[in-house]
Amino acid sequence: MTRLRCAILDDYFGLALSVADWPKVKDRVDVTVFDKPFANEADAASQLKDFEIICAMRERTPFPRTLFDALPRLKLLITSGMRNAAIDIEAASDHRVTLCGTQYSRDPTAALTMGLILELTRGIGRENARMHAGAPWQTFAGTEIEGKTLGIVGLGKLGSKVAGMAKAFGMNVIAWSPNLTPEKCKEAGVGYASKEKLFSTADIVTIHVVLSQRSRGLVGAADLARMKPSAYLVNTARGPIVDEDALLAALRDKKIAGAGIDVFSVEPLPSGHPFRKLDNLVLTPHLGYATREGLQTHYGQMVDCIDAFTKGDEPPRRLT
Repeated sequence: MTRLRCAILDDYFGLALSVADWPKVKDRVDVTVFDKPFANEADAASQLKDFEIICAMRERTPFPRTLFDALPRLKLLITSGMRNAAIDIEAASDHRVTLCGTQYSRDPTAALTMGLILELTRGIGRENARMHAGAPWQTFAGTEIEGKTLGIVGLGKLGSKVAGMAKAFGMNVIAWSPNLTPEKCKEAGVGYASKEKLFSTADIVTIHVVLSQRSRGLVGAADLARMKPSAYLVNTARGPIVDEDALLAALRDKKIAGAGIDVFSVEPLPSGHPFRKLDNLVLTPHLGYATREGLQTHYGQMVDCIDAFTKGDEPPRRLT
C-alpha cells in the first residue's frame, strides 16, 4: 500500500503528537507538523501541495476554493469542530475531498468568558504583573459583579452555560438574539430583552452567536453607543461579529469602560494592531477552546478518522 502524507496544521502548543495515538496509523501515514501560521495562501499551497491528508485547527488556516485548486493531491481534510467558517465546503465537495470534523466533549469557552469578566472587573492579571514588577501596593479598586446585569447575545448551548455560571456569581442575566424568544429565555431561567434594552441596561455584554453572513457586524457602532460608560463588552465568539473599528473608537474615546476580546477578524492579531495599544482592553489569543483536554479530544478523533479512511472504511463525522 502506498504511504500517505499527513499535515497537522497550526499546532501552536506543540501538543498534537503527544496527546493522541498517532502510532495507530504510522504503518500507513507519514505525519508532518506545522507549528506556525503560513505567511499567506501561496505559502500554504507551496508547503502543502504534496499532502493527501490535512488536519486543520478551526479557522487558523483558511481553505478557500483557490487553495483547493492548488492542492490536487488532497483527499482527506479534517477540521476540529463540526463546522469551520474558513473552509469552502462546496469547493471541498467539487474537488472530491472528504471533509470530516471532530466533536467536543464539553466547551471550555464559557469558563474563559467568566475569566475575562473577572479580569476586567478585578484586574487580577494586571495586578499580578504589577506585583512582580515591584509596583506600589493597591492602586486599583475593582468592581463587584454580584448584583450586576449580564447581557448575553445568543442563548444557545454556550450562552446558556455562561448564564448558569453568571447566576452562580450572583449576577442578573438577560439575553437577546435575532431568533430568541421569551419562552426560550424562561426555560433557561434568564430574562428576555430587546437588542436595544440589552445594550443600554447590561453592565457587561457577552457574545455567543455563531458567525454567519447574518451575524457578521451584528454588534455595531449604534449598539456600543447605547452601552453605559461603566459597561464592558466581552467577545469569545468570532471577531467579525463585532464592528472592530467601532469598538476601537468606543474604547479610545472611553465611551465604555473596557472590553475583553479573545477573537479577531484577522488572526493571529498583527503585532502593530491598534488593539494592542489600549489599556482598557484585555486581549487573549483565541484561547476559548484551547485546552489540553479539548485538543486531546480533537486530535484523538482525527487519528480515528485517518485510521478509518486509510482502511477504506467510512470515516466518522463526515461533512462532505
